[in-house]
Amino acid sequence: MNQILSSFAELRLRPAVYDTLARMGIHTPTPIQASAIPPLLDGRDVVGQARTGSGKTLAYVLPIVERLDPRPEGTRRGVQALVLVPTRELAIQVGDVFAQVAPTRGLRVTLLYGGRSLLPEAQALRSGVHVVVGTPGRTLDHLRQRNLSLGGLRILVLDEGDEMLDRGFAPDVERIIAHTPAQRQTALFSATLPPWVATTAAKHLREPVEAKVDRDVDAPPEIEHVVYEMASESKLSALRSFLDARGDGPIIVFGRTKHGVKKLAKQLAAFGYPAAALQGNMSQNARERTMASFRSGELPILLATNVAARGIDVSGVDRVINYELPESAELFTHRAGRTGRMGRAGEAVTFVTPEDDAKWRQIERALGKRLRRERWPGLGQPGERPALAVGERRSQAAGRLTAGSMARPASSARTPSTASAKSPKRRWSAGSSPRHHATRKSGRETSSQA
Repeated sequence: MNQILSSFAELRLRPAVYDTLARMGIHTPTPIQASAIPPLLDGRDVVGQARTGSGKTLAYVLPIVERLDPRPEGTRRGVQALVLVPTRELAIQVGDVFAQVAPTRGLRVTLLYGGRSLLPEAQALRSGVHVVVGTPGRTLDHLRQRNLSLGGLRILVLDEGDEMLDRGFAPDVERIIAHTPAQRQTALFSATLPPWVATTAAKHLREPVEAKVDRDVDAPPEIEHVVYEMASESKLSALRSFLDARGDGPIIVFGRTKHGVKKLAKQLAAFGYPAAALQGNMSQNARERTMASFRSGELPILLATNVAARGIDVSGVDRVINYELPESAELFTHRAGRTGRMGRAGEAVTFVTPEDDAKWRQIERALGKRLRRERWPGLGQPGERPALAVGERRSQAAGRLTAGSMARPASSARTPSTASAKSPKRRWSAGSSPRHHATRKSGRETSSQA
């Protein structure tokens, strides 16, 4: 079910909601919003699938705000809507969207997530709220302590549904659902819907409307994938090359483990890079400070683990770098989805060492495609060169790259080159060694899969 709408005025929303959306600078529904909002307003169950960054959050926030009862007797019936999310960061981001729209109808929203005291959350629940946005573990804590009642729940949303129903989260989600009425409305939103997720979701959704947005509709973001083969000992210098050549937009570097991400952040900081790690051992205050700095641009380089990949929602990310491979194709897709958001272009760079080769082949098989692989200088043929920065590749593809274009203004994209220990923010000019500049290779894979 895919609809094309030119304005939110074509949806059955209250005037106050239209005014709020206008103040937010939102005027035209995205494809997932146009497809999912009408059946949700009608009370239907919905399975919504679209690339990350396509506006899935607003696709369920608006119907929730429209359908709930803000009157005192509505509050007395208990929580009316529950949104389950996999990470604390995502809970905060969803809460931010509700905070802008829910006041139009006098609805109260509270967030439940770990890393902070239960007491303020329990007090908020006892005072009466209409909407709860929570992570599974913390939501269960409040159910067990009887701070939270879901007996009057009207709407349940599983955001990032594939992660919510994964093996690690499924038992908690099942326990929470057992506390809800059978006649509730249920929606599941996610960027990917592997078959096992659909099977599990079928237990909890009744004749759902499928709002699966074609990834090729109306100028999707172009996420250009570049895979570099390199020796393990070359990874740090290769990463520094990309960071030296970065533009003005933020960069996210993904690692596998909390320890590895923390160690890499310390190494980069020692070289003078403005980088910090986002990983599970941080206190909640420290995590929120780090994310606030990243969103504001004060911190341009963020290192994160796979868990954080689900919670990072920052527009304008120029590039994500898979310093270490993820465990699955689904995680690869979600990592890549941190760039190329809301129609913007982006680039996903992946480092593959000989030790990674078998795992990378598994990921490609699951993706159903082979991504272009290049050798990093120093591995194999010395004539191989790193790829052009993403903006420059597009200029060349369009026939606009001239002989003098390597001497670019500082605001233009720059080409990664071998790292300089003396200058952690070196800007390459037209006089740089030719082997440090790349040539456009035909057939580079582009993807809007995230």
